[in-house]
Amino acid sequence: MSALDPVTFAILAGRLEQVADEMDATLYRSAFNPIIAEARDACHGLYHATTGATLVQGAKGLPIFVGAMAFAVKAVIDKVAEGAGIEPGDTFIFNDPYAGGTHLNDFRLVRPLIRQGRIFAWLASVGHWLDIGGNVPGGYNPQATECFQEGVLIPPVKLFRAGVLQQDIVDILQANTRLPRSNWGDLNGQLNALDLGEKRFHALIDEYGDDVVTAALDAASARADALMRQNIAALPDGRYSFEDYLDNDGIVDERLTIALDLTIAGDTMTLDFSRSSPPCRGPVNIARSTAVACCYVALKHVFTAVPANAGCLNPISFDIPETTFLGVSAPRPVAGYTETILRMIGVVFGALAKADPARATAAPFGTINALSIAGHRPGGERWVMFSFFGGGLGGNPLSDGLNHANNPISTATIPPAEILEASYPVMFTQWALRPDSAGAGEHRGGFGAVYEIEILSPGGADISLLGERGRYAPFGVGGGGPAALNTFTWDSDEGPRTAPMASKITGLRLKQGQRLRLETPGGGGWGDPTKRSPDAIARDVRQELVSPGAAANITKVSAI
Repeated sequence: MSALDPVTFAILAGRLEQVADEMDATLYRSAFNPIIAEARDACHGLYHATTGATLVQGAKGLPIFVGAMAFAVKAVIDKVAEGAGIEPGDTFIFNDPYAGGTHLNDFRLVRPLIRQGRIFAWLASVGHWLDIGGNVPGGYNPQATECFQEGVLIPPVKLFRAGVLQQDIVDILQANTRLPRSNWGDLNGQLNALDLGEKRFHALIDEYGDDVVTAALDAASARADALMRQNIAALPDGRYSFEDYLDNDGIVDERLTIALDLTIAGDTMTLDFSRSSPPCRGPVNIARSTAVACCYVALKHVFTAVPANAGCLNPISFDIPETTFLGVSAPRPVAGYTETILRMIGVVFGALAKADPARATAAPFGTINALSIAGHRPGGERWVMFSFFGGGLGGNPLSDGLNHANNPISTATIPPAEILEASYPVMFTQWALRPDSAGAGEHRGGFGAVYEIEILSPGGADISLLGERGRYAPFGVGGGGPAALNTFTWDSDEGPRTAPMASKITGLRLKQGQRLRLETPGGGGWGDPTKRSPDAIARDVRQELVSPGAAANITKVSAI
C-alpha cells in the first residue's frame, strides 16, 4: 500500500499509546499491593506477532520492561510453536527471569490479539507481585545462591484456555506465597488491563483497518530506527571504555566489575561487556534479556527524542557473554537484578561521557535499597512490607541533579510514607533530604535522603536489605566530585549496628520500638566545582543542604 500520510500516522501513534496508558491506569487503580498501586512497578504494551518486538508501550510503564518484554513475548511465541498451540481466549502466565523476565516477583501475562483467525499482535502485562515465596519475605534474598531460594519459578503456562480459567494454576500460585490475597488482587488487575486493552485495540483497528494500523506500527518502528541512527552518527567514531563496581554479591565480600567497551562506527553502536566479572554466587546476576533492556533505558535517557519501541535497538549490537554475571542462565540467583542494571546504566553514561562530554551525565545514586520488613499481626495474619527508596540523580550540562528522585530504570514513584504506615505496623520517624550527600560540581548532584523507620508490631519484625553503593560512590564527570556512600544502621541491645556486607543483610530481627535507618547516596557532580555559582553555593548552605565546612572546602573536592 502507499505510504501512510503524516497526519494519520500521528493520530494513530497517539491513540495506540493511549490504549497502553489506559491498561497501565487500570492496573494501578485495581492492584492490591502498593508497589504496583502507588509505585507503579508495572507495564503494558503491544508486541509483534512473530518476533515479539515491542510495538507500543504506555508512557507510564517502566522503561526497563521495553526490552525485557520483547524477550518474554518471544518465549511465549516459541512455546506455542513447540506444541502448546494457541486459540482465542488463551492467556499465558509466567515469571521465568531467564526467559525474558527480570526477577521472580515480576509476573507476565501474555495474550494474542486475534483478527480474522490470525494473530495480529500480542498484548502483555507485567507487574511486581509482593511475595512469591522463597527464603525471604518479599523475594529480595541477599544471600540466595540459587533461584529456588528466591521464590517459585513459573514457566510459560496457560492461565486461560479458550477463555476458561485453569484453577489448578491459580491454586499453585496461591500455595506459594505468604500473601495470597494480595497476589490474587494483582492478578485480577492485570487480567482486567488485558481485557480492556483487547477491547480498545480491536475497536481502533476496526475503525482504521488492519492494513492502516499495521502500516502505522511499521512506520513507528522505522522512525525509531532512523532517529537512533541519527543520534549515533552525531557522535565521533571510536572506542570508549568505562567501568564501575558493585560492593559484593551478598555471599562473597569482593567487588564485582561492570566493564563496557563502547564502539561507535557511523550510525551503529556496539556495547561490549565481555570484560565484566564472571557469574557470581549471590543474587546480583542478571539474564541477557535484562542486560539488553537496561542498555535501552540508558540510551533513551541520552537520546530522549527516540520513540519507545524496538526499532531503536536495530542499530545497536550487544556482546554480553555467558561468561559474565550479566548473561546468566538458571539456576543462578537474580533477585537483586535492580542493583546490577543500575550500575550498567551508569557505566553506559560514563562511556558516552567520553564520546561526547557536552552531553555527559554524572552517575545517579544507583541503588533501590530493596527493604523487606515482615511479621505477624496480633491475629496471626502475615504482613510483608517491601519498598524501595530514593536518592540523588547526577548533575548534567544544564542543571543540578534532582533531589530524592527515583532511579533512572523506571518511571515508578517512591511509595508515600502515609500509604506504608497505613498498611503496615511501622512508623517513619524521619523522611528528609540528606545534607552533604551530593557530589560537588559546577552543577552538583541531587541530594539523597534519610529514612528512619520504627517497628510498631508487638511481635517485632524480620528485616532484610538488598542494596548497593555502600563502598563505591556514584561518580562525577568533567571534574565533578563523587556523592556520599549508602549507609544502613539499626538499633540493637548493644547499640547501633551496621551491616558487615555494607549494603546487604538478612536474618535481622528488630523488637517493637527499635528503629532502622537508611541514608541514601546523592548523585555525582558535573563539571569543576570551583566554577559553581557563589549564589548557588550560598543557597545550598542557607537551605542546610550543604554544611558551611563542605562549602568552604569545595575547591578540595577530588574529581573522578
